[in-house]
Amino acid sequence: MNLSDIVLLKTFIHYFLHLVFPVFIALTFFHKNWKKSYIIMLATMLVDLDHLFANPILDPSRNSIGFHILHSYYAIAVYFLLLFFKGNTRIVAIGLLFHMLTDFLDFNLWIY
Repeated sequence: MNLSDIVLLKTFIHYFLHLVFPVFIALTFFHKNWKKSYIIMLATMLVDLDHLFANPILDPSRNSIGFHILHSYYAIAVYFLLLFFKGNTRIVAIGLLFHMLTDFLDFNLWIY
């Protein structure tokens, strides 16, 4: 497997975890309202708007966690606290935390 194949696989897995895997989370934990839960979790992708304040906007050699304001450890602590609320707030928290986990894995698990 050459470097371009690895980069392609990394990109596929990253977007799979961001866009497709939340369907499985919604179906598993919120099966009665899984469509609504999935849409809410997709909406948590808006957390990536903080990338617009960075220069360059996307840098594959930069870890989003701890760099961008909505990816900061303080923000992640707030997202964790949101788990203790019921309803849509909990769904938002799950979406945000899974987003942070995906970004963490994307940067820390791939060695070229």
